[in-house]
Amino acid sequence: MGDSPLRPDGTLKVTGEFAYASDLWHDDMVWGVTLRSPHPHARIRRIDVSDALTVPGVTTVLTADDVPGDNAFGLEHADQPVLASEFVRYEGEPVALVAADHPETARRAAARIRVDYEVLPAVTDPLRAMDPDAPPVHRPGNLVRHLKLRRGDQTATAPVVVSLDFEVGMQDQAFLGPESGLAVPAEDGGVDLYVATQWLHVDQRQICLALGMEPERVRLHLSGVGGAFGGREDLSVHVHACLLALRTNRPVKMSYNREESFFGHVHRHPASMTYEFGAERDGTLVYARARTVLDGGAYASSTAAVVGNAGTLGLGPYRIPNVSVDAYGVFTNNPPCGAMRGFGCVQAAFAHEALMDELADAVGLDRVAIRQRNGMQEGDRNITGQVIDSAAPVAELLQIVADLPMPPERSAESDLRSLPGAVGNTTHGEGVVRGVGYAVTYKNIGFSEGFDDYSTARVRLEMTGGEAVATVHTAAAEVGQGLITVEQQICRTELGVERVVVHPKNTAVGSGGSTSASRQTYVTGGAVKAACEAVRAVVLERAAGLLGRPAGDLRLDGEKIVGLSGEVLTGLGEVLGDDAVEETVEWRHRPTHAIDPETGQGDAHVQFAFSAHRAVVDVDVELGLVKVIALDTAQDVGKAINPDAVVGQIHGGSAQGMGLALMEEIVVTDGHVRNPSFTDYLIPTILDMPPMQVKVLEYGDPHAPYGVRGVGEPPTISSGPAVAAAIRAATGKPLRRVPIRPEHITGT
Repeated sequence: MGDSPLRPDGTLKVTGEFAYASDLWHDDMVWGVTLRSPHPHARIRRIDVSDALTVPGVTTVLTADDVPGDNAFGLEHADQPVLASEFVRYEGEPVALVAADHPETARRAAARIRVDYEVLPAVTDPLRAMDPDAPPVHRPGNLVRHLKLRRGDQTATAPVVVSLDFEVGMQDQAFLGPESGLAVPAEDGGVDLYVATQWLHVDQRQICLALGMEPERVRLHLSGVGGAFGGREDLSVHVHACLLALRTNRPVKMSYNREESFFGHVHRHPASMTYEFGAERDGTLVYARARTVLDGGAYASSTAAVVGNAGTLGLGPYRIPNVSVDAYGVFTNNPPCGAMRGFGCVQAAFAHEALMDELADAVGLDRVAIRQRNGMQEGDRNITGQVIDSAAPVAELLQIVADLPMPPERSAESDLRSLPGAVGNTTHGEGVVRGVGYAVTYKNIGFSEGFDDYSTARVRLEMTGGEAVATVHTAAAEVGQGLITVEQQICRTELGVERVVVHPKNTAVGSGGSTSASRQTYVTGGAVKAACEAVRAVVLERAAGLLGRPAGDLRLDGEKIVGLSGEVLTGLGEVLGDDAVEETVEWRHRPTHAIDPETGQGDAHVQFAFSAHRAVVDVDVELGLVKVIALDTAQDVGKAINPDAVVGQIHGGSAQGMGLALMEEIVVTDGHVRNPSFTDYLIPTILDMPPMQVKVLEYGDPHAPYGVRGVGEPPTISSGPAVAAAIRAATGKPLRRVPIRPEHITGT
């Protein structure tokens, strides 16, 4: 614990030998493809598949009529058709499936399916969608959730008032491994699905409903996952591949290309926000009022929970006695939006952090001091009235990043690569100005508002070849974050054995919950710890019987049983013999609770994590080009079980937040996606990332296993607003929309 052992999958991944889902292969398999709607909104009058079936090599063609169970799925609400039957509600919605002996054959056949569409008007403006007379995307209307937060005096006034509007664009998770899976029909009439996903058991539940099968006949196995970031929480190839496999009685592989991937998963919700802060003349916050509208797109996915975060965490880590917040999620005919790293807090942070800068200017404080003056401390209540009952080092994190060494000033001899425009040779420094920006955030860890959040772990301890071996089996998805290594570290710590095998992830063990919400080290880590403790207790009971001493007088130390004074009494091998010890534990963190529907008050969250960023940027104000010179950060992680992995999460999260501030946006016009490729959807590369100074605090959470806090999401939340603030500081322009484009800076 606290070391950084090499990841078992690390070398394979960097040498290109790791098998991702797109590498899946089975003898005698056929390929499945999906026919998708070209329209954001249309009625389906008729589907004719006869011509597609005549293509040589085609095995089958399926439509909604071929779905044997419920033709509906959804992460939280089953409102999305497996295959559209009467209406399509967004561009790219699946309409039909084809299986053939080659993927190109399947695609040619899909192009010959005739779908008679009656194109309908599309609702694409989320603000317009909220109008009572707006056409409903679903019955009875377009409102997914309205969250109200009312705290303190609703009529509070203040001598200093700042108010601004903000917009955040639609960001994509941009994982590099496209959606892929292999479905294999089984002799019992069921199916085995090997798939890249974030939550095997919630996928299984939805697949079973669509197939009309019991869980025993639908077995899921995690394949190699090439990134997730929330985009794999919703189903993609899952049901489709299983349907084709069961119909053809052949293994069926489905793998999206990059363009289809943009249509095949949910995205980050675009947001429109109006925020107002009122403060005393010394900058102390008196009240906050906020209105946030999130565009959920055509189906619900996790919009309701995202609204929950955008509301309950929407004013940042600040003490505010009087609060009025309204957060909305709405249906439109735009692409469906759902989970993405930061989950509702990312959008809100751009608003509350920009407004803190405005307030600082209004009262004459610097950007760090205004945040420190209002920053939460342990024992404070947040805007839902929940007591922050563990460390809340807002002021300390800000001071750390403020005190870090600044990057050197730009000189006339600056390397061209360090300037905005870089080797494009657009400037040698003329017209380039520098700016510094700060941001701080807090984020809930795990699922909230009363969700039954748990994980299951099975740990087996046995002797193999004269060596003690621990095997840990969970269904918690490793999506690149390093959970496998953490599971091994916990087993080694708790059982003292060096050799730990991580069982392949599948549904043969109970649910591990989702790999999201920064929760797996906390929740599945807690389950593994508890299962190890149960195994250890059995081992010590056995040893007690063998030695004739009370189990309470014994300890497991390495592969030896020792007494209270540390004397070696016997070896683990003598205790285990040929009889393995295996224990399965379902572990829950302390409960959360639903918030009051009228006031939004309640203990909604289980834990909070805090981070702060300082960004330094150079801006070419003539061309609107930006170079991030430094992106320094400090974060409280509770306990760093694997310090290298923690820093890796902070680097990656910071890059993703910076990407949203500067370049990442799915451009949607009248419901049509205009840039579904990595040519036109830009993400930061290694050349865009600046040097980062990372400082990690370890204030253990007394309520969490080992004191851990989730790590993955906070850096995504505070990095983007810091970059945006730095650009505003450099240019003096308001810049209320992200991504900040060159034309926003130049005004052209």
